[in-house]
Amino acid sequence: MSKLRSDVSLETLNERGKEYLPGYLGIQVIDLQSNVLRSRMPIQKLHIAPNEFLHAASVVALADTSCGYATIAHLPDGAQSFTTIELKSNHLGTVTEGTVACVATAQHLGRTTQVWDAEVTDEASGRKLALFRCTQMILWPR
Repeated sequence: MSKLRSDVSLETLNERGKEYLPGYLGIQVIDLQSNVLRSRMPIQKLHIAPNEFLHAASVVALADTSCGYATIAHLPDGAQSFTTIELKSNHLGTVTEGTVACVATAQHLGRTTQVWDAEVTDEASGRKLALFRCTQMILWPR
């Protein structure tokens, strides 16, 4: 099992995404522990699809960002980075206002791959909105 890296913090993760998609979407990492990362995303109009429901891609972006940041925080010593090689989502509900929350939990932390599950909920009610799983390939220096 990988341990949480001491050189990764909430601040470094939030700063890392500031000028990229996570920052644009307003994704905030709020808690980081061994094997778990928690995040949130206040809903704005840009998160809503033309059908007036929460856009599935917004939910996937929150879950994938959370799992990706969790991977960064759990990279094995000497690893250079990672890339997502598979992801799957099941959408169970929607919201159009408020904030969505995400909890990413490690399922496998190996030297070549990591597998993370994420659950996206309505922050106010706790109602489950989506289940997500991704596999990350660990990248090593050549």
